[in-house]
Amino acid sequence: MNKLLIIEDDESIAELERDYLEINGFDVDIETTGDRGLTKAINEDYALILLDVMLPGKDGFELCKTIRASKDIPILLVTAKKEDIDKIRGLGLGADDYIVKPFSPGELVARVKAHLARYERFLGKDRNNEELRIRGLTIEKNTRRVWMNGKETSLTTKEFDLLLFLANHPNHVFSKDHLFDRIWGMDSLGDISTVTVHIRKLREKIEADPSSPQYIETVWGAGYRFKA
Repeated sequence: MNKLLIIEDDESIAELERDYLEINGFDVDIETTGDRGLTKAINEDYALILLDVMLPGKDGFELCKTIRASKDIPILLVTAKKEDIDKIRGLGLGADDYIVKPFSPGELVARVKAHLARYERFLGKDRNNEELRIRGLTIEKNTRRVWMNGKETSLTTKEFDLLLFLANHPNHVFSKDHLFDRIWGMDSLGDISTVTVHIRKLREKIEADPSSPQYIETVWGAGYRFKA
Protein backbone atom coordinates (compact mmCIF):
# COMPACT_ATOMS: atom_id res chain seq x y z
CA MET A 1 0.00 0.00 0.00
CA ASN A 2 1.36 3.43 -0.95
CA LYS A 3 1.92 5.66 2.06
CA LEU A 4 1.23 9.38 1.63
CA LEU A 5 1.95 12.45 3.76
CA ILE A 6 -0.37 15.48 3.96
CA ILE A 7 1.15 18.67 5.38
CA GLU A 8 -1.82 21.02 5.89
CA ASP A 9 -2.56 23.40 8.78
CA ASP A 10 -6.35 23.30 8.25
CA GLU A 11 -7.29 20.04 9.99
CA SER A 12 -10.75 19.83 8.40
CA ILE A 13 -9.26 20.01 4.89
CA ALA A 14 -6.49 17.57 5.78
CA GLU A 15 -8.96 15.06 7.23
CA LEU A 16 -11.22 15.32 4.18
CA GLU A 17 -8.24 14.71 1.89
CA ARG A 18 -7.17 11.76 4.04
CA ASP A 19 -10.65 10.21 4.05
CA TYR A 20 -10.96 10.22 0.27
CA LEU A 21 -7.42 8.94 -0.23
CA GLU A 22 -7.91 6.15 2.31
CA ILE A 23 -11.17 5.12 0.64
CA ASN A 24 -9.08 4.68 -2.50
CA GLY A 25 -6.57 2.41 -0.81
CA PHE A 26 -3.86 4.76 0.41
CA ASP A 27 -2.27 4.88 3.86
CA VAL A 28 -2.17 8.54 4.91
CA ASP A 29 -0.38 10.54 7.63
CA ILE A 30 -1.23 14.15 8.50
CA GLU A 31 0.94 16.90 9.97
CA THR A 32 -0.41 20.40 10.61
CA THR A 33 2.84 22.36 11.03
CA GLY A 34 5.77 22.83 8.72
CA ASP A 35 8.38 21.75 11.27
CA ARG A 36 6.71 18.43 12.12
CA GLY A 37 5.80 17.84 8.50
CA LEU A 38 9.40 18.36 7.42
CA THR A 39 10.68 15.93 10.05
CA LYS A 40 8.26 13.23 8.89
CA ALA A 41 8.94 13.87 5.21
CA ILE A 42 12.69 13.52 5.66
CA ASN A 43 12.81 10.66 8.14
CA GLU A 44 10.01 8.38 6.93
CA ASP A 45 9.32 6.65 3.62
CA TYR A 46 6.43 8.13 1.63
CA ALA A 47 5.39 7.53 -1.95
CA LEU A 48 4.03 11.09 -2.39
CA ILE A 49 3.64 14.31 -0.38
CA LEU A 50 0.71 16.75 -0.52
CA LEU A 51 2.12 20.05 0.68
CA ASP A 52 0.08 23.17 1.49
CA VAL A 53 1.82 26.40 0.52
CA MET A 54 0.48 28.56 3.37
CA LEU A 55 1.77 27.03 6.60
CA PRO A 56 2.64 28.53 9.99
CA GLY A 57 6.38 28.80 10.49
CA LYS A 58 8.14 27.33 7.46
CA ASP A 59 5.96 27.83 4.37
CA GLY A 60 5.37 25.24 1.69
CA PHE A 61 7.97 26.69 -0.66
CA GLU A 62 10.72 26.37 1.94
CA LEU A 63 9.63 22.85 2.82
CA CYS A 64 9.47 21.83 -0.84
CA LYS A 65 13.05 22.96 -1.43
CA THR A 66 14.33 21.15 1.66
CA ILE A 67 12.44 17.92 0.98
CA ARG A 68 13.49 17.85 -2.68
CA ALA A 69 17.15 18.07 -1.70
CA SER A 70 16.94 14.61 -0.11
CA LYS A 71 13.84 12.91 -1.57
CA ASP A 72 13.08 11.91 -5.15
CA ILE A 73 9.32 11.40 -4.81
CA PRO A 74 6.33 13.30 -6.23
CA ILE A 75 5.48 16.52 -4.36
CA LEU A 76 2.11 18.16 -5.07
CA LEU A 77 1.67 21.72 -3.84
CA VAL A 78 -1.78 22.71 -2.59
CA THR A 79 -2.44 26.43 -2.85
CA ALA A 80 -5.24 28.98 -2.79
CA LYS A 81 -3.17 31.30 -4.97
CA LYS A 82 -3.76 31.45 -8.71
CA GLU A 83 -0.86 33.75 -9.65
CA ASP A 84 1.51 32.21 -12.20
CA ILE A 85 4.58 33.52 -10.36
CA ASP A 86 3.70 31.41 -7.30
CA LYS A 87 3.15 28.34 -9.44
CA ILE A 88 6.41 28.82 -11.32
CA ARG A 89 8.26 29.40 -8.05
CA GLY A 90 6.98 26.14 -6.60
CA LEU A 91 7.77 24.16 -9.73
CA GLY A 92 11.22 25.71 -9.83
CA LEU A 93 11.86 24.53 -6.27
CA GLY A 94 11.15 20.94 -7.25
CA ALA A 95 7.39 20.46 -6.98
CA ASP A 96 5.91 18.11 -9.57
CA ASP A 97 2.49 19.74 -9.82
CA TYR A 98 0.09 21.99 -7.94
CA ILE A 99 -3.60 21.91 -7.07
CA VAL A 100 -5.51 25.15 -6.60
CA LYS A 101 -8.17 25.34 -3.88
CA PRO A 102 -11.03 24.69 -4.00
CA PHE A 103 -10.77 21.34 -5.75
CA SER A 104 -12.97 18.27 -5.76
CA PRO A 105 -11.92 15.17 -3.80
CA GLY A 106 -12.21 13.19 -7.01
CA GLU A 107 -9.74 15.48 -8.73
CA LEU A 108 -7.31 15.13 -5.83
CA VAL A 109 -7.44 11.32 -5.93
CA ALA A 110 -7.05 11.30 -9.72
CA ARG A 111 -3.98 13.52 -9.60
CA VAL A 112 -2.35 11.52 -6.83
CA LYS A 113 -2.90 8.28 -8.76
CA ALA A 114 -1.62 9.83 -12.00
CA HIS A 115 1.61 11.07 -10.42
CA LEU A 116 2.26 7.79 -8.63
CA ALA A 117 1.66 5.82 -11.84
CA ARG A 118 3.93 8.13 -13.83
CA TYR A 119 6.66 7.91 -11.19
CA GLU A 120 6.49 4.11 -11.11
CA ARG A 121 6.56 3.96 -14.91
CA PHE A 122 9.70 6.05 -15.13
CA LEU A 123 11.28 4.19 -12.21
CA GLY A 124 11.03 0.98 -14.20
CA LYS A 125 11.54 -1.34 -11.24
CA ASP A 126 10.94 -4.53 -13.21
CA ARG A 127 13.32 -3.87 -16.10
CA ASN A 128 17.06 -4.47 -16.29
CA ASN A 129 19.06 -1.37 -15.51
CA GLU A 130 20.10 0.53 -18.63
CA GLU A 131 22.54 3.38 -19.08
CA LEU A 132 22.81 6.20 -21.57
CA ARG A 133 26.28 7.67 -22.04
CA ILE A 134 26.66 10.90 -23.99
CA ARG A 135 29.92 12.89 -23.89
CA GLY A 136 30.57 12.66 -20.16
CA LEU A 137 26.88 12.49 -19.22
CA THR A 138 25.67 9.16 -17.80
CA ILE A 139 21.99 8.44 -17.17
CA GLU A 140 20.97 5.29 -15.29
CA LYS A 141 17.38 4.74 -16.34
CA ASN A 142 16.09 2.45 -13.60
CA THR A 143 18.04 3.77 -10.62
CA ARG A 144 17.27 7.32 -11.82
CA ARG A 145 20.81 8.50 -11.20
CA VAL A 146 22.82 10.95 -13.29
CA TRP A 147 26.56 11.64 -13.48
CA MET A 148 28.51 14.42 -15.15
CA ASN A 149 32.14 13.53 -15.80
CA GLY A 150 32.03 10.92 -13.05
CA LYS A 151 30.39 13.20 -10.46
CA GLU A 152 26.79 12.41 -9.49
CA THR A 153 24.28 15.25 -9.75
CA SER A 154 20.89 15.27 -8.03
CA LEU A 155 17.79 15.83 -10.18
CA THR A 156 14.16 16.21 -9.17
CA THR A 157 11.59 13.72 -10.42
CA LYS A 158 10.47 15.87 -13.33
CA GLU A 159 13.99 17.04 -14.19
CA PHE A 160 15.04 13.40 -14.58
CA ASP A 161 11.90 12.51 -16.56
CA LEU A 162 12.49 15.43 -18.91
CA LEU A 163 16.20 14.70 -19.37
CA LEU A 164 15.59 11.00 -20.01
CA PHE A 165 12.85 11.68 -22.54
CA LEU A 166 15.01 14.14 -24.49
CA ALA A 167 18.09 11.91 -24.32
CA ASN A 168 16.04 8.95 -25.57
CA HIS A 169 15.13 11.01 -28.66
CA PRO A 170 18.40 12.70 -29.70
CA ASN A 171 18.36 15.47 -32.32
CA HIS A 172 14.55 15.50 -32.38
CA VAL A 173 12.93 18.90 -31.81
CA PHE A 174 10.06 18.91 -29.30
CA SER A 175 7.77 21.86 -28.69
CA LYS A 176 7.04 23.04 -25.15
CA ASP A 177 3.47 21.82 -25.53
CA HIS A 178 4.63 18.34 -26.52
CA LEU A 179 7.10 18.13 -23.63
CA PHE A 180 4.50 19.35 -21.18
CA ASP A 181 1.95 16.76 -22.33
CA ARG A 182 4.54 13.97 -22.33
CA ILE A 183 6.15 14.65 -18.92
CA TRP A 184 3.40 16.30 -16.89
CA GLY A 185 0.38 14.82 -18.61
CA MET A 186 -2.47 16.53 -20.42
CA ASP A 187 -4.54 16.51 -17.23
CA SER A 188 -1.95 18.43 -15.22
CA LEU A 189 -2.94 21.76 -13.69
CA GLY A 190 0.37 23.29 -14.69
CA ASP A 191 1.18 25.16 -17.90
CA ILE A 192 3.96 25.13 -20.46
CA SER A 193 6.02 27.70 -18.52
CA THR A 194 6.87 24.71 -16.34
CA VAL A 195 8.93 23.34 -19.22
CA THR A 196 11.05 26.49 -19.43
CA VAL A 197 11.71 26.43 -15.69
CA HIS A 198 12.80 22.78 -15.74
CA ILE A 199 15.01 23.21 -18.82
CA ARG A 200 16.80 26.08 -17.06
CA LYS A 201 17.28 23.99 -13.91
CA LEU A 202 18.59 21.04 -15.95
CA ARG A 203 21.11 23.21 -17.74
CA GLU A 204 22.38 24.55 -14.42
CA LYS A 205 23.02 20.98 -13.30
CA ILE A 206 24.43 19.25 -16.40
CA GLU A 207 25.92 21.98 -18.57
CA ALA A 208 29.44 23.33 -18.05
CA ASP A 209 28.13 26.68 -19.33
CA PRO A 210 24.31 26.92 -19.11
CA SER A 211 24.34 30.01 -21.37
CA SER A 212 25.97 27.94 -24.11
CA PRO A 213 24.41 24.49 -23.68
CA GLN A 214 26.06 21.42 -25.20
CA TYR A 215 23.27 18.98 -24.42
CA ILE A 216 19.85 20.67 -24.38
CA GLU A 217 19.63 23.12 -27.24
CA THR A 218 16.95 25.76 -27.79
CA VAL A 219 15.56 25.80 -31.32
CA TRP A 220 14.04 29.26 -31.49
CA GLY A 221 10.39 29.27 -32.42
CA ALA A 222 10.21 25.48 -32.31
CA GLY A 223 11.24 24.10 -28.90
CA TYR A 224 14.16 22.05 -27.57
CA ARG A 225 16.34 19.16 -28.73
CA PHE A 226 18.97 16.98 -27.16
CA LYS A 227 22.25 17.16 -29.10
CA ALA A 228 23.74 13.67 -29.53
